Amino acid sequence: MKCYFPMVALSTLFLTFFASAQDNILSSESKFLSMDIEKSIISNTENSKNHTTLLAAMKAADLDKILSYDGPFTVFAPSDMAFETMFSNTSSNPLDPENKEELKAILRYHIIAGEFTASKILKAMCSGKGKATFTTVQGEDLTATMQGIDIILTDQFGNSAKIIAADANQCNGVIHEIDSVILPKKISFLP
Repeated sequence: MKCYFPMVALSTLFLTFFASAQDNILSSESKFLSMDIEKSIISNTENSKNHTTLLAAMKAADLDKILSYDGPFTVFAPSDMAFETMFSNTSSNPLDPENKEELKAILRYHIIAGEFTASKILKAMCSGKGKATFTTVQGEDLTATMQGIDIILTDQFGNSAKIIAADANQCNGVIHEIDSVILPKKISFLP
């Protein structure tokens, strides 16, 4: 007879952390949480004061039209501060047309086809014994794990981002705000 105690204990632990994390997320002042669920991802991003760089990057990479369609999509949206930190490490402007393909690769690495709420991500982690891997629309893997009560996304190079505001529902998917930019591969405009 199999013993299911470890899986039940792990599931209980994740659900407890999720409930605590949701309390923290809902008490934050994120503009994403007050978005209009009748509008698309791109429409709501246009109205966000904390994601002007993300919007400019989406437009520069010609991804704005795609995120206006039906979807569903899950977008891990770096804040303006996250982009500012990444851009401060480079002497060139990532929004320049000459960097369009690399910018597109970065942004596509932040998008998953399908609608993955925080609870679905946690369920996938429970099934994966504390770890879940998702394939982005860029075609590369992104790993989700828990650190305390936070969901952490890790790219293939070990760079990580924390979900700081989860489950902003849109008519064509869901947005999770993250605190840093994750990278799909070596990008030439970064050191």
